[in-house]
Amino acid sequence: MNDTILAGADCTTMIEVRRGVDQVDRELIALLVRRFAYMDAAARIKPERSAVRDEARKAQVIANAQAQAEAAGLPGAAIAALWDRLVETSIAYEMDAFDRR
Repeated sequence: MNDTILAGADCTTMIEVRRGVDQVDRELIALLVRRFAYMDAAARIKPERSAVRDEARKAQVIANAQAQAEAAGLPGAAIAALWDRLVETSIAYEMDAFDRR
């Protein structure tokens, strides 16, 4: 069995597509582990729980993701919605981390 991960443009079967998607999902989880480690650090560094939610920073992060997505040819509004969910999940995680310290 060939387990080579092909670029999307090189896939000719759904097995190859699914293998690539599964690999990307594993990589995304690894990146989320790194991202959430920064949430742990933020919870450790911030002096007060009220500092966890920063709406200006949230808006900046989402705008950055949308702009980068659009520059890469992806649907900006959909990516902004995805990032909104990611940031809200990150805030909830950070709040929990702050409460555990």
